[in-house]
Amino acid sequence: MNHLLDTFRLARLPAEAEAFRAEVKQFLAEHQPKAPAERRARSWMGFDADFSRRLAARGWVGLTLPAAYGGAGLDAFRRFVLVEELLSAGAPVAAHWIADRQSGPLILRYGNEQQRQTYLPRICRGEAFFCIGMSEPNSGSDLASVRSRATRTENGWRLNGQKIWTTNAHHCQYMIALVRTSGAPEDKQKGLSQFIVDLSLPGVTVRPIHDLAGDAHFAEVVFDNVELSDDALVGAEGSGWEQVNAELAFERSGPERIYSSIVLLDLWADLLRRQGATREQSAALGRFVTHIATLRNMSVAVTAKLARHESPVVEAALVKDLGTEIEQAIPAYVEAAMSADPETPIDPELYRTVAYLSQISPTFSLRGGTREILRGMIARALGLR
Repeated sequence: MNHLLDTFRLARLPAEAEAFRAEVKQFLAEHQPKAPAERRARSWMGFDADFSRRLAARGWVGLTLPAAYGGAGLDAFRRFVLVEELLSAGAPVAAHWIADRQSGPLILRYGNEQQRQTYLPRICRGEAFFCIGMSEPNSGSDLASVRSRATRTENGWRLNGQKIWTTNAHHCQYMIALVRTSGAPEDKQKGLSQFIVDLSLPGVTVRPIHDLAGDAHFAEVVFDNVELSDDALVGAEGSGWEQVNAELAFERSGPERIYSSIVLLDLWADLLRRQGATREQSAALGRFVTHIATLRNMSVAVTAKLARHESPVVEAALVKDLGTEIEQAIPAYVEAAMSADPETPIDPELYRTVAYLSQISPTFSLRGGTREILRGMIARALGLR
């Protein structure tokens, strides 16, 4: 427990990272597509390849990747500032999001030189978009029970199986998939490996899944005798579990686990400033701001560990679990506050924004790991199980 307390002491971004903020704000003022709040609330689910390529042209996709592979070679703190500003503004970042946040760093750390030279420059130019193949039907939250399997052939590997809830698979060129290469699902973490799958290959079928809000952010992906070359394997065969946990530390620790409802909170706060707030509303707004400030400090502290090339798996899980609670509480409270006073005219933009987030917010505690899985990891780290 002491190491967790040490991690989450008061943390600050370095001065050079804070100085970078003004540059990002200026870029957004000039290049962010104009959109109402209900569209901006989609932010890291908003797919806009043109916007992602404008970011890439500025050198801000693959920000932390080495210059030798087309990246900017900057630190994790400046990526934190970039992400924080993008999400706070509600910029559409989904096109490059996974490749920038997870797939690129994973390939850099575990991939071979051919993979680095092939994929990283294309990620940094906004030409290669990646999705993550983890969840499967009938596996629930147990990531280690995957049944998709890659078997060796004379020329490489043959992949069969199915992935589900794969974000933006229908828009992406590649998937990094966690599959079984030996043993059985009962073996859990043993025998798992990761592969880069070209989604245009014969035998790959991608079916979008429409949600309650009418969007199709997720997809089901089926592999039917998909032939993969030897160089599709990322890292060592059987090391998939270690690799995917390092990848999930990137996914769970950033500002996106705090700011999914920030556009709504800003819109509501602005309305309260204009119309006047009750004592209860002021107190609620203060609580949300205080919680977000605390979570932001925790996220910066985790970023510091990433900057030191550590893998803060448990710390990231804690930030994600606590952050999800606030992200879901904001639309729930605003919706209740609006319905509690039917005599007050409803702001149409606020109504549309809270309506969207109320429909989509249940997924916040599914993506990146469910509460049950995360709390199990945290409990083990604290010696409670």
